[in-house]
Amino acid sequence: MKTEGNHVEMTKETLKECLGMIDLTSLNASDTHSGITALVGKVNGFQAAYPGLPLPASICVYPNFSSTVRKALKVRGVDITVVAGCFPASQSYIEVKELECRMAVENGADEVDIVLALNSFLDGDYGYCKSEIERIRQAIGRARLKVILETGILGTEDAIRRASFLAMEAGADFIKTSTGKTEPAATPAAAEIMCKCIREYYERAGRKVGFKPAGGISTAEDAATYYSIVGDILGKEWLNPSLMRFGASRLANSIVSALEGETVRYF
Repeated sequence: MKTEGNHVEMTKETLKECLGMIDLTSLNASDTHSGITALVGKVNGFQAAYPGLPLPASICVYPNFSSTVRKALKVRGVDITVVAGCFPASQSYIEVKELECRMAVENGADEVDIVLALNSFLDGDYGYCKSEIERIRQAIGRARLKVILETGILGTEDAIRRASFLAMEAGADFIKTSTGKTEPAATPAAAEIMCKCIREYYERAGRKVGFKPAGGISTAEDAATYYSIVGDILGKEWLNPSLMRFGASRLANSIVSALEGETVRYF
């Protein structure tokens, strides 16, 4: 897979837009209810500390923290995202995955990120992969569904294309590059393939699907690169939080630092 040349503009406006597309993420084995509550408190106080900068699009946590975020979140316009469906390996029974996703939404999640059933996909059982996504789609109702392809494991352009279309046809609202738990994670080459699939799907089906790069995206320059890829392939109408997100834990500080002209470690 070769990356096409992308013109990256590091303007303040671009960086502000990228900041508002972040799913501010904490997915650590050491996460606690008090720690997640403290993170939410930082989001609540962000615009008082940095007037004129946008809030992140969402706070992304493990499903058992969905009610914790819901209780602590005071500002409007920030969604609650969970990784569920036995993230990150997706190695379990579909009934367990459905239950976890449903419970997360019942406890406050607005968005659910699941991992493609790679065990079946790599065995060529594409029908089962699609049926899993469809069942989870039904289980979570109107919540936004993002499907993680784990492009570093898929490896080839053909596999990434097949997985992209499978997920979109099964009802995904977003397709996402990676869990961030394997290497390689997000790459510009994989992003280009996925965005071209989104464009093809839109031209064919008339439904806009969002794109979420995640895994290893930690600098303002990284964000501008993916922003540029989406703009070049899908157009400006995709450059908003309803159709583009970044999955990241360190990116927010990097963007705020670039905007403020000094090192910021707010989050």
